[in-house]
Amino acid sequence: MDTYLQQKEYIDTLIVPLLKVDTELGAMKNSTSSSEFLMHLTTFIETQFKGRMMLMPPFAYTQSMDLQVMAELLSQDISTASFKHVFFLTTDAAWTSIKIGGEVIWLPSIPLESMDPQLRQTIIEDQLRQVLPRFMEKWSQ
Repeated sequence: MDTYLQQKEYIDTLIVPLLKVDTELGAMKNSTSSSEFLMHLTTFIETQFKGRMMLMPPFAYTQSMDLQVMAELLSQDISTASFKHVFFLTTDAAWTSIKIGGEVIWLPSIPLESMDPQLRQTIIEDQLRQVLPRFMEKWSQ
């Protein structure tokens, strides 16, 4: 946040992780794994684009919440900030059909918990290469 406050005129992009917290016993492990993956990825993206992007704390929700209502409220709140580009990153495919004030990027969750740290880093870098064209396209507009 200190970097953002000092370099506000250069940081034009906000990354918002959307984390589904599944409270059903059978889906909790997958939900936790997806959250871990998304947080590793978004932190890596922010580090790579320091001075251009800011990572918002994750927006967590449960399976019973109305995504459209949440999207409207979240878009409204974020619109008061001065970001030219807003990207919502998620492993929950339900967000791809929701209208929201920014671009939703859906990524398949990759379980990282039992991976060697070097392999984990390679996977995260590969995922960045997947989303980088979306960022570049928006930045060039």
